[in-house]
Formats: sequence, C-alpha cells, structure tokens
Amino acid sequence: MARLFGVSYTRAELLERVGDIGQIAGVRFGQLEDGFERGVRTLDFRTGSGFAFTVLPDRGMDIGQAVVGTAPLTWQSATTHVGPAFYEPEGTGWLRGFAGGLLASCGLTTYGSPGMDDDQALGLHGRASYTPATHVAYGGEWQGDEYEIWGSGQLREAAVFGENLLLRRRVSARLGESRVVVEDVITNAGYKTTPFMLMYHCNFGFPLVSEDTELLVNSSVTPRDDQAAQGLGDHRHFQPPTPEYRPQVFYHRLAANTEGTAQAALVNRRFASGAGLGVVLRYRLDELPCLVQWKMMGQGTYVCGLEPGTNWVGGRAKERAEGRLRHLEPGETRTFHLEISVLTSPAEIEALARTSPH
Repeated sequence: MARLFGVSYTRAELLERVGDIGQIAGVRFGQLEDGFERGVRTLDFRTGSGFAFTVLPDRGMDIGQAVVGTAPLTWQSATTHVGPAFYEPEGTGWLRGFAGGLLASCGLTTYGSPGMDDDQALGLHGRASYTPATHVAYGGEWQGDEYEIWGSGQLREAAVFGENLLLRRRVSARLGESRVVVEDVITNAGYKTTPFMLMYHCNFGFPLVSEDTELLVNSSVTPRDDQAAQGLGDHRHFQPPTPEYRPQVFYHRLAANTEGTAQAALVNRRFASGAGLGVVLRYRLDELPCLVQWKMMGQGTYVCGLEPGTNWVGGRAKERAEGRLRHLEPGETRTFHLEISVLTSPAEIEALARTSPH
C-alpha cells in the first residue's frame, strides 16, 4: 500500500478520493525553452511524498534537480543543462555543460581524466551525459496496491570502424516514497571487443551539504593524490564555503552486506533545527566496485560528489595499464542498478547509521 500524509491506502481507497492519480503523483513530459537549454526534453516526476526530480532525455537520461519538500538535494552549476549540440568533447570541455544534478552519467567507453589511450584522444568523462535518448517513453501503472511511475530511453555510442554500445535506461519511483531507482542494461551491439566504463556522478549540495554534514560509509579509503592526502583525516566531514579551496578526491572500497549490496550516505542531523536530512546510495558491489568521493568546498562550487562506478577516475589508459579496464564482447550484455533514497527524520538517519559502521 501507498503511505501518504501519514496514512496507508489501498488502490481502491485512494482512487475513491481523487479524480485522477495525477492529483497526487505522476510524471509529466516537457521541454526547456531558454538559452543553451532550449530544446532539452524533461520528464518531471512527483511521488506524492514531497520528493520530486527531473529526468533529462536529451542529456543521457540523466537526473537534474531533485527536491524533497522545499529543500533542494543537489548542487547546481552555472552552466545550465545545455543541449547536446553544445558538447565540447576535447580535454575538459565536458565541464562547460556539467550542470551538476542528482545524476550525471559518465562513460560509456571512457571516463575520468582526459588523455590518450589506444591512439585515441579521450575527453573528460566521456559522451554519455551529452547523448540524446531515443525510444523515450514514460507512464505510471498499478501493481496491486503499489503505483509505479517511470521513464525509459535508449542511448547509443557508436562510430564507423569503432564502438557500438547500446544502453537502455529505466528510471522509476513509487507512490508515497522518496526513492528513485535507475536500471541500466548495456549491450555491445557491434562486432568487436570494446572497452566500457560506467560511472554515476551524483552531486549533492546545500542545504544537505554543510559544516554539519557527515559521510556514512563502511569502507577503506585512499586519497587520489597529495592534495587529497592532506584532507584524508577529515574526508567524512565538511567545511563552510572556503576561498581558494582545491578539490579533494578519495577512493573508497566498500564492504557489501550478505546480499552483495553496498551503501553510502550523506546525512545532516542538524538540518532544520534537528529535523534531519540525508541521502543514501545503494548498489551492487559486483556491478560497481569503485566509489569515488569528490569533495569540493569552494565558493559557488560547494558540492560533495558520490560516484559509484566500474573504475577509478585516473583515465582509461591508467585503468588499462593497472589491469582494471573492462571489455564487452560482441553481443554481450551487462546490467547495473542504483537506488537513491532520501532520509527526512532523525529516526531514519539513526537507523541508517546503525547499518554503516565507520
């Protein structure tokens, strides 16, 4: 049953009380109309719990802004969600359209630092986030007394004489819940063995992120470089916006539960005078063995990224040299799952903390 406004309802009980389920929750198709965003399609989700988020079919089926009640959960940059035609693939040009948001997709054949690999010049974080989806669909349906709202689309990364990878993505949420589920199926639709890398770049900001915020994760952690090493002892805690702050990146190797699921959370127990706010990521460790933490406490760029992926972010050449680069054989398919849940009470935060020893 769906729990709404503190009461649990069956399907029949709820439908007696509304003219259409869209009165409470649903997904609506739209389009951005101004500036560099013009023409970017949107799927706007409302779950009825106060949780709402926007999927961007023309930006790799990424998830942009997400809010619960009046509180934004994500960091948003000044670039806006630029249309895919403005993609700058060279070097760090990816950053020209990195709007932040709940999820920016990185991949499909590379992500991480730009550089050369296998005689290819590879830009930062790959093409996935700038790839327009095809076969876009959306809707809602009852499953017994549960109501699910969803959106889906396909991304293809292909080149003549090169790769031909197809990613099918489905984003879903349930009536009355503050939770979104991303399910990806990636297939090598070509006839040659192809490198693949996939990372979910989740970007959290104020007011969730503040000097009262804590990272809850059961992991061993390694700093990416000397800059991160200076902040290793304080990587779970956050500072006020800091002039001239340089980003710190940490590599986490998580422990999984008995079902093979790993989790990482950001919690702010003091949000709204103790009401509490948090987010938790859950995913299968055999699918996404690497968690990257991007800690950036600068002015304006005030964000903590939690980024589950297949690899670290040193770039494809480094991953190949160190034996971690994965490949898809012709016709091979792999699946990936990511769940992002919102915590809105001290009880939910403490229950989560008990499952994340650190």
